[in-house]
This record gives sequence, C-alpha cells and structure tokens, in this order.
Amino acid sequence: MTAVDAVPIVFVHGTRFSAGQWSMQLAALREEFPVVAVDLPGHGEHSARPWSLSTATEIITSAVDSLDRGPALVVGHSLGGYVSLEFARRCPQQLRGMVLAGASASTRGLAATPYRWGARLVSRLPADRLARWNDRLLRRLYPQEVVEATIRSGYAFHTLPAAWDEVFGRFDADAMRYVKVPVLILNGEKDAVFRAGEADFARAHPHARVELIPRARHLANFDDPDAFTDAVRRFARQLAAVS
Repeated sequence: MTAVDAVPIVFVHGTRFSAGQWSMQLAALREEFPVVAVDLPGHGEHSARPWSLSTATEIITSAVDSLDRGPALVVGHSLGGYVSLEFARRCPQQLRGMVLAGASASTRGLAATPYRWGARLVSRLPADRLARWNDRLLRRLYPQEVVEATIRSGYAFHTLPAAWDEVFGRFDADAMRYVKVPVLILNGEKDAVFRAGEADFARAHPHARVELIPRARHLANFDDPDAFTDAVRRFARQLAAVS
C-alpha cells in the first residue's frame, strides 16, 4: 500500500534496453511509491514507433498521467537521462524531481563523434548476433534475477542511430537551467565516460547534488541494485518531506 503523500516515480531506460531494465527497482519500491517504467519510442512495446525526443517526452507525460498523483520524480539512465532533461524543458509542470543516472556528460563537441559512429556501426550488424552477445555479456556480469527481465524484453539496436543522432550536439550542463526541481546526479563510481561532466552539471543547478554508487560502472542499477534503489528511495522521501 503506497502512502497518500508518496511521490510518484517514472523510470526511463537507457540505450537499447526497455522498461525491463528497472525490474529490481520497481519490485523494491512499489510498496511505498506509485511507480512505472516506460518504453521509449523504438524500444520494447513501442518498437514500431519511430524515434524522436518529442515522442519520448509524450510517453513520459502519459506515464505521469497514468499514475494520477501529480508531478513525478523522473529517473533516467543514460539515453533516458537526456530524454528526462528534454522532458524537464518541455513539461516542467509535470516534474517534481529528477534523478540523472549515467547522464552527466556533454553530448556536444568532438568527444561525441566516436559514439555517433559506434551507434551507426551497431545498427549495421545482424540484430540476432548482437542480441546473443548482449545476453551472454549480461549473464556473465550480473545475477540472473537482475537482468532476466532485460533479456526477456529484447533490444532496440535499430533505434540507436536515430536516438543518438538527436541527442548528440544537444545536451551539456546548460540543459540544467530548464530543470526547476531538485536533482540527484546518481553515477557509478567507475563510470568515467558519463561522469565526465558531473561537476559541471552539478554546478549548473542550485539544487543538485552528486551521489556515487561505490565500485559501480555505467549500469549502476545492475552493478548494485540495492544501493541504486536506496538512493532513489531516499531522494523521493526527501522530495515528499519538503513539499
């Protein structure tokens, strides 16, 4: 039974994954909070929908409305984090707080070029081969219960070029000026790439703080599901306490 004043939480997955990425967090938090995880366009249940940031923000809007509890805490990982920043710009009235996980690196400039090329290369490889490689990698790195829902949901390699083409060149710390709510920048301690702009992102917002998951990498919610969930839980409770 969720508390009457509990903050609703919407989870937004990262590149190539789907709502299944958040299975551990949903299971751990649903007794206390109204929670939902979305599939971005081109991913999961929306695999047939063409990618666009506009459609992605519409999907988050629908998820917030479905919880019927007012503005929500939006938790976005990697690609989902940048989508969450766009959601903050377009729909500020529906946002109560934000968790940026693995999404505090600038996507502007030459540093982003290798990732743009990588996304295009991946899309040219056979999807079944990429799926088998991802399945083996996830099963080798993480316990079955952590990644089972992600593997079962499949992957969206075909969407990578369109998604990252729109994200690259668009986001840096300046995007934080559109966020009018408290922000938790939640990164894996060893996620060197996506922590690159961590300090800049934090400085750009008057109510942002950084928290690290010790020894975790980019997929911090897989590396240490309990620590990741606990950080989100504490942040959601803080939002409720100050409202």
